[in-house]
Amino acid sequence: MHELAFVFAGFAVGLIVGLTGVGGGSLMTPVLIFFFGVKPHLAIGTDLLFAAFTKMGGTVSMARQRLVPWRVVGQLCAGSIPAALLALWVLKTLGPASGLAQRVMTTTLGFALLLTAAATLYKVVAFSRERQAADHARRAANAALATRPRHWSLPVLLGAVIGTLVTFTSVGAGAIGVTVLLLVYPLLPLPRVIGADIAYAVPLTLVAGLGHASLGSVDWPLLAQLLAGSLPGIWLGSRLVTRTPERLIRSILSALLAWAGAKLILI
Repeated sequence: MHELAFVFAGFAVGLIVGLTGVGGGSLMTPVLIFFFGVKPHLAIGTDLLFAAFTKMGGTVSMARQRLVPWRVVGQLCAGSIPAALLALWVLKTLGPASGLAQRVMTTTLGFALLLTAAATLYKVVAFSRERQAADHARRAANAALATRPRHWSLPVLLGAVIGTLVTFTSVGAGAIGVTVLLLVYPLLPLPRVIGADIAYAVPLTLVAGLGHASLGSVDWPLLAQLLAGSLPGIWLGSRLVTRTPERLIRSILSALLAWAGAKLILI
């Protein structure tokens, strides 16, 4: 019975990732910990590879629609990949299953979820559909400048922060990543922001996930069950991305993420 529940959970998370760009880690990791009783280090390690393969499928769909700005993806990876490798070294030194590492992961995950909830709510308030429509003509007129950041160092520095968060918690490449993209690349249209966020998360979560796998922090049968549901889910979500009531979905997600973050901090 648990096998079907894992497949369904994977489908639901994949669908939401495709619809909103909110990361699988911010949703799947709390689900695995709270509803299925998976240990934090196994939940985080398994979810990183889950996110990598799920978003790989989403990237293919987005790329076919020409919604992935590869220059932006490369700029963010320049900061996040080295930071992820450094974070993996720290985890290896501590031991991922040690009491100290578990406390660091759980507490950091809680704060990351609260930050993700705030970022999700911020996008609801500051980037409503009405504002998107008003900005469409301005963004279209500046398409050549859309992939130019406010400052060249911002994607590298903020990418490093996200890379560290993702490696320790599996959270950060979704809602936080989208918020960073909206702030650093103000001329980038929202569908391309989501495309960049999904594509950028693939190499980051793959590196971090394989690093966790080398430390024994991945449940491979669980990963297979989650992917069986998530791959069709994110494909469907990426097809419906322009037709979803985004503000309603993001508002509900923001409340759920804040609840999960507060509960993890209080554990």
